[in-house]
Amino acid sequence: MLIPGYRSFPSPPPVPPPILDSFRDVAVAIVSDAMNRLHGTRALKPYHRAGRLVGTAVTVKTRAGDNMALHKAFGLLRPGDVLVADGGGDLGQALVGEIMMTRAKAMGVAGFVIDGAVRDVAAFANSDFPCFARGVTHRGPYKSGPGEINVPVAVDGMVVMPGDVILGDPDGIVAFPPSIAEDLLALVRRQEQREASALTAIGEGRLDDFYTGATK
Repeated sequence: MLIPGYRSFPSPPPVPPPILDSFRDVAVAIVSDAMNRLHGTRALKPYHRAGRLVGTAVTVKTRAGDNMALHKAFGLLRPGDVLVADGGGDLGQALVGEIMMTRAKAMGVAGFVIDGAVRDVAAFANSDFPCFARGVTHRGPYKSGPGEINVPVAVDGMVVMPGDVILGDPDGIVAFPPSIAEDLLALVRRQEQREASALTAIGEGRLDDFYTGATK
């Protein structure tokens, strides 16, 4: 029996590239709207210079301030994966820094999502490697565990499953299973059209027409 605390499971298959490519330029806010504005992060902020985050979730649940499980997860990370860490929102110790970021970037990892703290923020700020986190501290992590890999996690109130699609932009992070990607994308395209129509209506002085449904 695998007792919670030190479990580690194989990663699910990577999200198929056509799915990732179809969401690569989609705004997180639009996806959030299409998911009924109920799902997504609220407090995580981007710490990198620029660039969107799109990839497959490899999840880690760790004790606050301890990154042993994150280091172990590097053995499972593949190009295009996103390391998603549930650190309980603790800001007492940093879970990742410049060395782990540099290693992940060299491996082709897509980015980090850390519900906890990071350090070496200047290195992240000068990099296009996507990193979203709750906060910053110079204090380094402990490495004694416990921690779990590829289990369901809660990141800033959002449940993330191993193998989920992870999207990130300056507004934050959303996650969803690949199985709903096609239906979700159809809703996203409709919302994009509605917002484009609203902007056109504003530019043409027809805002009242838009809100009364004349442009729909």
